[in-house]
Amino acid sequence: MITLHGFAASNYYNLVKHVLLYKELPFQENLVYGGSDELLKVSPVGKVPAITTPEGFSISESSVICDFLEETYPDTPLYPKNAAERAVVRQIMKIAELYFELPSRRLIPYVFSGTNAPDSVKEEVRQVLSRGIIALNHLCQFSPWIAGEQFTMADIYVHYVNTIVSAFASSQLDWDVLAEVSGMKEWNDTMSQSAIAQNVEADRLANMPEFMEHVKSQIRAANAG
Repeated sequence: MITLHGFAASNYYNLVKHVLLYKELPFQENLVYGGSDELLKVSPVGKVPAITTPEGFSISESSVICDFLEETYPDTPLYPKNAAERAVVRQIMKIAELYFELPSRRLIPYVFSGTNAPDSVKEEVRQVLSRGIIALNHLCQFSPWIAGEQFTMADIYVHYVNTIVSAFASSQLDWDVLAEVSGMKEWNDTMSQSAIAQNVEADRLANMPEFMEHVKSQIRAANAG
């Protein structure tokens, strides 16, 4: 059985979990937080998520895990058969990661500390997000799914990217970022209503108090040092 290592408050963990559930693959969860010695045994840089295969092989980085699951368990495909269409799916995923998710992460420390990010940081994040908005407006179809008629890996990937954008960028910038991509909010609402997404979200909410206490303990330890 596959083991999924990480914690449910992580959007990347939930992304991989959604893929596992969608493909109906049996798996067990191992609760472990980033940077721990335990996680370093299965993730070279101590990042969540990681998986261990039934053969004992460990893999980290969410996009790598997703591709591995797709190649190893192709019966419920999440990529189109056509190479050009697959490239579009991967392009949407990469742009969402680089120009939506990563810039939004810069604002996480300010949200957790209850402070406002400096104007210079906000402006840098805005500029990167604006590039992502232009690109996603060009690439996304939402007819009904993000890349067209077929539900793909990009639907799962971008949905969990958007949790970071909504929670951190939108609040710090006072900007409804998702509304800037035509059709994105309606599609995101549809994604959130699926049984899989609702189960994943319930687990995320259940893990949040413990995760926040873990974050606070890390801050206390850093200040004490």
